[in-house]
Parts: sequence; C-alpha cells; structure tokens
Amino acid sequence: MSFIRPELAATARRFREALVGAGLCALALWAWVAGAGIVAWLAVPLAVAGAALGWVGLQRGRFRGPSDGPGVVQITEARIGYFGPLTGGAVAVDGLMSVTLDPTGRPHHWVLHHTGGAPLHVPVTARGADALLDAFAQLPGFRLELTLRHMARPGTLPRQVWVRDAARRGAAPVHRLH
Repeated sequence: MSFIRPELAATARRFREALVGAGLCALALWAWVAGAGIVAWLAVPLAVAGAALGWVGLQRGRFRGPSDGPGVVQITEARIGYFGPLTGGAVAVDGLMSVTLDPTGRPHHWVLHHTGGAPLHVPVTARGADALLDAFAQLPGFRLELTLRHMARPGTLPRQVWVRDAARRGAAPVHRLH
C-alpha cells in the first residue's frame, strides 16, 4: 500500500534533481541560521550547489516526460539508438544534420536527420528518451530553452530545433515552422 498518489510520485521522479537542489538550499538556509563559524561558511557553497542543481533539474524535468511510449532509446559512445516495435536504428551524434520536433505523430516524435540514411523517428515518450537531452546538448549551437518551449507548446506543424549548417556558420539555429 502506498501513501503517495501515483501522479505525485511520477512528478517527483520527473523533477528529482530539482527536488534534491531545493533540499540542499533548505539545508544551506538551516546551516546559515543555526550555525556559527565553519557551519555558516558551508551554507554559501551548499546554497550555490543547490541552486545550480535545482536549475538543471528544472530543465531536465521539463524535458523528461512520461516513458510509457513505444520503444527504447539507448545512448552509447555518442550514438543514439532507438529500438521500436516497428522501426529503429542508430545515429551518430556527430552525424546529425538537423533535429525536428514533430507533433503530428502519436505520440510526438523527434526526427533525427543524419548523413547516410533515412531520418530516425524517436517518440518523445519512448523509454530512455530523456537521455536525448545529453546528446542534444553536445550539438553546437543547440538551444535548450527554446526546445523546451516548443515541447511545452508543440503546435500542429513540425519544428526544427537545431540545424548543423546554422551552427557551422555561427548563426542562431533555425527555429521555424516547416
């Protein structure tokens, strides 16, 4: 028997890093108020670490969604692998040419265009899809905050969230509707 509602537990798991960061900030506040000497000095780095972890945790939590969709995502040695019930494949992160968020599929999909093959379609709800954040963060010029806004309001048309040519030229990545 569980005393926590399943929805609350799922949200806590989704934002787990942010919750740990908030806990560190609370501990820092307690150390500052209750402590003297060295304990009070530990409050400052603890608060900074908690705030940083909280910020990263909020971004990860916004990127991380339910993982009850079709297939499994694995990231191994800078290769994104998707193994689904009907399709699948692997793409080298450095071989990516563009990344698109496609809300027309059910569930929504990441479309990974790469050199040497057909685009790889990865459901945003596939198990392990939250690991794509680390892979996308390696892409030159990738803008996480804009991608998170597109995920929150996906619209009805596919949106390109990153293009290699724009990053190579030093220009801002393309974020437009197709």
